[in-house]
Amino acid sequence: MVCVNRWIVLGIVTAVAIVDQLVKSLLVAVLTPGHAYTIIPGFRLYLIRNSGAAFSMGSSATIVFTVIQVLAVIAVLVWAPRMKARWETLAFGLIGGGALGNLLDRLFRSPGFGVGHVVDFISVGRFAIFNLADSAITIGVVLYIAGVLFGGRQREAR
Repeated sequence: MVCVNRWIVLGIVTAVAIVDQLVKSLLVAVLTPGHAYTIIPGFRLYLIRNSGAAFSMGSSATIVFTVIQVLAVIAVLVWAPRMKARWETLAFGLIGGGALGNLLDRLFRSPGFGVGHVVDFISVGRFAIFNLADSAITIGVVLYIAGVLFGGRQREAR
């Protein structure tokens, strides 16, 4: 099971990062930066470049976030063989995939290697603008916390 979990986590990480990068590339090609495209009331596509962390926080620490994302992806892949519960595997896969998706932006998008700006494009209400990678990280963290709080590991082990 240990080897299987590693491959499942790696598959989730890879799938999340690929979908994130494909959507970002498509939207960068077709959307005008700074212009809001209303999909339904309260939900818009609004293309921006973010030098900070999730939800545009910490814009002056781009290199710090790059290092944190590298460490997060490594930690997820190292921890993967120890995961015993399906919810834990899914949670860490989402977190790792989201971190990798944003890390790829920081490494390969302008203004340069390691300090690239993350492409954000989802605007909901008056909330910060974010992307699919941010969403995957958030869902993964919530799933992990819920699993820990509600005893998911003990129940699934039975």
